[in-house]
Amino acid sequence: MTTYNLLQNYWWLIMSVLGALLVFLLMVQGGQSMLIHYAKPDKRALLINSMGRKWELTYTTLVTFGGAFFASFPLFYSTSFGGAYWLWMLILFSFVIQAISYEYRSKPGNIYGSRFYDTLLLINGIVGPVLLGVAVATMFFGAEFTVTKSNILNVQAATISQWGPRHGLEAIACWKCLLFGLMVFFLARTLASLYFINNIDDDEVNRSQHKLLLVNAAVFVVLFLATVAVILTSPGVGYDDSGNAQWVPLKYLNNYLTMWWALIILLLGVVMVLLGIGKTLLKADYRGGIWPAGIGTVLVVLTLFWVVGYNNTAYLPSLLDVQSSLTLRNSSSSEFTLTVMSVVSILVPFVVAYIGYCWYKMDHKKLTSDELDNTDHKY
Repeated sequence: MTTYNLLQNYWWLIMSVLGALLVFLLMVQGGQSMLIHYAKPDKRALLINSMGRKWELTYTTLVTFGGAFFASFPLFYSTSFGGAYWLWMLILFSFVIQAISYEYRSKPGNIYGSRFYDTLLLINGIVGPVLLGVAVATMFFGAEFTVTKSNILNVQAATISQWGPRHGLEAIACWKCLLFGLMVFFLARTLASLYFINNIDDDEVNRSQHKLLLVNAAVFVVLFLATVAVILTSPGVGYDDSGNAQWVPLKYLNNYLTMWWALIILLLGVVMVLLGIGKTLLKADYRGGIWPAGIGTVLVVLTLFWVVGYNNTAYLPSLLDVQSSLTLRNSSSSEFTLTVMSVVSILVPFVVAYIGYCWYKMDHKKLTSDELDNTDHKY
C-alpha cells in the first residue's frame, strides 16, 4: 500500500471518530425532543439547562466534521453538501434555531416567551437527528448524482458533480434512509434519558426518565436490528485497483466478515449499549449507564464508517452512474494536503482531553432546581 493510500485511510479513520462522537453528542437533540413530556416550567428548565451545557459541543463537532470532510475529501463535500442542498439546508436550519434558542430563551426583554424557544428546541431535537441519520444513510444506500471530473477544464460547466432534480429530498422519501434516521433519533433519546438520570438530581425527573428510557430503548433496539439487517442484506459498490466500480451483493456483510476485527468491535459496542440500558432499568440507584452506552455507541458507529469506506468500498454510491460513486481513492485531497493535515491532527488528542476536562468540570456536581434558582447563568 502506498503512502498516499495510507494517508487516505488515516483520514477516513479521523472522519470515523468525528462521526462517532457526533452521533453520541446527538443526545442533546434527543433531550430536547423530550420537552413535550414536561408541562411544569421548573422541570423543563432542568432538562434545558442540562442540555444547554453541552449543545455547543454537538454544534462544534458537526462543524468540525463538515470542515474535516472539506479538507480531506473535498469531492464528497462538493457533491453531497453542494448537491443535496435541500437536505443539508434543513439540517443546518434546525441547528441555527437551536443556537438562537439557547442564546435568547431566558434573556431579559424576550418578547416571544420561553415557550416559543422551547418549540424551536423541540423542532431541532426531532429534525436534527432524523435528517442527519438520513444523510449518513445515503453512504450505504446511495444517492442520485453523477460526477464528471473533466468539467473542471470546461469554463461553461458550473460544477463537476450534478445532483438529481430533488437535490436530497429523495433521500427523505427512501424508506431505508428514513429507517436509519429514525434509529438515530431513538438512539439520541435513549442516550438523553441515560444522561438525564446521571446528571439531574430530581426524583420526579428521575422517575419519568426511567419510564421514557424503557419505551425509547425498546423502540431503538427494534429499529437498530431492522437497520442492521437491511444494511447487511443490501448491495454496495466495490471497486478494483483500476478504479472500476460495480454493485456487489451483500457488500457490507462481506466487509464485516473480511474485517473481522470490526465485527468484534461492533458486537462489543452493542453489548456495552445494552449493558448501560439494562443496568439502569434494573437497578434504581444506578446512574452511570450513559458511560457504557455512550462508549458502545461510539464503537458501533466507528465500525459502520469502516465497513462503508474500507475494503475497496465506495462510501457514497451513485444510483445514476455507478462509476461516479465516491471512494477514498477518487475523492480525497492531494498527498501533500493530507500529509500537512496529518501533522496538524497530532493536536486532536489534546483537544479531546480538553473537552473531557470541561465535561468533568460541568458535570462533577448534579444539577438541581436549587442550583438554577441561585445562579444567573442559565438557559
